[in-house]
Amino acid sequence: MIIRRTRDLTDNDVTDPALYHDRRRFIQSGFALAAGALVPGFDAAAATLDGDKFVDLESGPYSTDEELTSHQAITTYNNFYEFGLGKEDPARYADSLRTRPWEVVVEGECHKPATFDIEDILADFDMQERIYRLRCVEAWSMVVPWVGFELGALIKRVEPTMNAKYVEFLTLHDPEQMPNQRRGLFGTVLDWPYREGLRMDEAMHPLTILATGLYGEVLPKQNGAPIRLVVPWKYGFKSIKSIVSIRLVEEQPLNTWQQQAPREYGFYANVNPEVDHPRWSQARERRIGELLRRDTLPFNGYADQVASLYNGMDPKTLY
Repeated sequence: MIIRRTRDLTDNDVTDPALYHDRRRFIQSGFALAAGALVPGFDAAAATLDGDKFVDLESGPYSTDEELTSHQAITTYNNFYEFGLGKEDPARYADSLRTRPWEVVVEGECHKPATFDIEDILADFDMQERIYRLRCVEAWSMVVPWVGFELGALIKRVEPTMNAKYVEFLTLHDPEQMPNQRRGLFGTVLDWPYREGLRMDEAMHPLTILATGLYGEVLPKQNGAPIRLVVPWKYGFKSIKSIVSIRLVEEQPLNTWQQQAPREYGFYANVNPEVDHPRWSQARERRIGELLRRDTLPFNGYADQVASLYNGMDPKTLY
């Protein structure tokens, strides 16, 4: 794993939250486009798309009131190894990703397996703005205004069986679109496609969302378009991007970084400042846009909401 030093961003690089929310209220005051015919059995969502912008977004629960990380930083400094190992590589090379047409297959231990078209997802699920912290193992963090909906709403649609104990996610595997999946370049860095997993109670927790946008607009390609996972109490590598498959399974799946470096990355990846990464401390973090470091919070600040999920488990093994 190659780590590059965080770029120095000044206060001018950080978007004023008031400006962003004033802009969003202005958009909401306009006319919303009709969502079109809905898939039978789906409930109409309040938010709709007007071009690349979400209209009539409501604030979701659990959102932090911390200062937002700038749009520029969020979209130019991130990990997406299918497009390169450097933090700036996704923004440079993700244009090759084709996000339409796009389908997400949901199958496995469920009574009603289904294939969801991204347009139906955007029209029929209740999109909200969720302002969550994103904490990465390289000791940096962001505050991101995601647009998305609860993963649990999608899982309920397929009616899980009693055998569904875990949820496995797969990213698109297409070396033509994702150059680092090609053998002979950097394709041997990871065993593609990228895989992730959650325990079922983690997946059904209302904090866990499928994100389709940020800053009130559709998700940029470099940030995992058209749909990605966001699990805010875990390290960022758990929030798998460009999802094409969701499987409900009985056995705990093997996630990509756990397979790649089991000494450094486990299945749970819960943020715990008391457990160091083998190569660096996790006790403090640098918020992108700030000069000074701050203390890392247990469960990334969401302990009141999620700590009970792990009662009786040794917190030092939840890495």
